[in-house]
Amino acid sequence: MMTNRIRDLRLSRSMTLADLAAACDPPTTAQTIGRLETGMRRLSLEWMQKIAAALDVPAEQLIRAPGGAAPQIVAQLTLNGVEPLARPRDAVNPLDSSHADDRLVMTVEDSAGEYRCGDQVWLRKRGLEEAGALMNTDVLVPRRGGRFAFGRLIDRDGRRLVLLPPFRGAKQVVVEDPAWIAGTEILIRPLR
Repeated sequence: MMTNRIRDLRLSRSMTLADLAAACDPPTTAQTIGRLETGMRRLSLEWMQKIAAALDVPAEQLIRAPGGAAPQIVAQLTLNGVEPLARPRDAVNPLDSSHADDRLVMTVEDSAGEYRCGDQVWLRKRGLEEAGALMNTDVLVPRRGGRFAFGRLIDRDGRRLVLLPPFRGAKQVVVEDPAWIAGTEILIRPLR
């Protein structure tokens, strides 16, 4: 029997039932989403497509085949220490996405700022018109001659971006009219 993963995907994105219901096209009710999550209402292909679009995942991620075990989230670290979850839930791989063609990865060879040697920084490519949403975020932008600039986006004036690289004492880098901008989304850090 297939296992419904809507709840795990919704929680991995910190969405409430109402948030997911509102994100559907057309919007639905939180009660309907709750019934679909729990299996009280049949999950049709049409509902799968609506919910997958609202969660920004491929529809096939909403269900898991028998025997397809996923890693479990069993605890959370809080200011009070490590607390067990009332009910374990599937850990959702953040790299599974319907936007794989928009993803870029930068590896860190030398530690700089918050980044350590061996880190992988996953970024999502966007159009320059979305640069305002990435203010004070680390971004990667292409430069002429096949080069790149990386750093915190600290200013934008039309098609001119100003970045502050993560290196101590680094000067601002100005990039004029880049073809795209990629914002950091995921940091993968080996612990050994």
